[in-house]
Amino acid sequence: MIQLHNVSLAYQKDATALHDITLRIEKGEFVFLTGPSGAGKTTLLRLLYGALSPTRGQVLIDGKNVSHMSAAQIPYLRRSVGVVFQDFKLLSSRTVFENVAITLEVLGWARVDIGKKVMHILKQMGMESKIHLTPQRLSGGEQQRVALARALVNGPKILLADEPTGNLDDANKNQILNIFKEANVRGTTVVVATHDRRLIDNAHKRLITLSNGEMIVEQMEKEEHSGEQAR
Repeated sequence: MIQLHNVSLAYQKDATALHDITLRIEKGEFVFLTGPSGAGKTTLLRLLYGALSPTRGQVLIDGKNVSHMSAAQIPYLRRSVGVVFQDFKLLSSRTVFENVAITLEVLGWARVDIGKKVMHILKQMGMESKIHLTPQRLSGGEQQRVALARALVNGPKILLADEPTGNLDDANKNQILNIFKEANVRGTTVVVATHDRRLIDNAHKRLITLSNGEMIVEQMEKEEHSGEQAR
């Protein structure tokens, strides 16, 4: 599903954002990327949805080499990739409904089908009563759920999320994590970039750690056995 082969990216000759990353994420996996600020998490995600091209190496999404795609081909890639940005990127002049509907409008869905699909996903997010509100009238947690609804409304093969729980309280963090898990159960490959250890520890998923643009650790988080703890 996602493959990186010896990928490096340098913004400038003396500033390497990623160095020699080789990584494979299978269809239907749930993976966390972690590491300190500046480790390369956001840069790696931007490579995966075609916002950046590597200086060296190959990035393959569903068998297609993103590195060789033209500007005209990138939008077709993004039809199968949902992205949740760190700053949400909601349209301030549009309502909750309109912010989610725009994904399907771009894909050419019929208006009646858009209405049904948008209401379905907003009910899943617990946002059906807020459809006529604009983003500035929502809390941070509510804005995050709208951003997630927009990313998931067309049932993408891949969901990428950049620091999706920043500045959220524990209740909202758990709700967002559950939404990720539900999407993953339905078959979506999920990649979440975060430095939130509590989120990672609660999920028990594969963990990839970056530092200074290099992949330094890869492991599978294991659930703690409550019975063993009791003993």
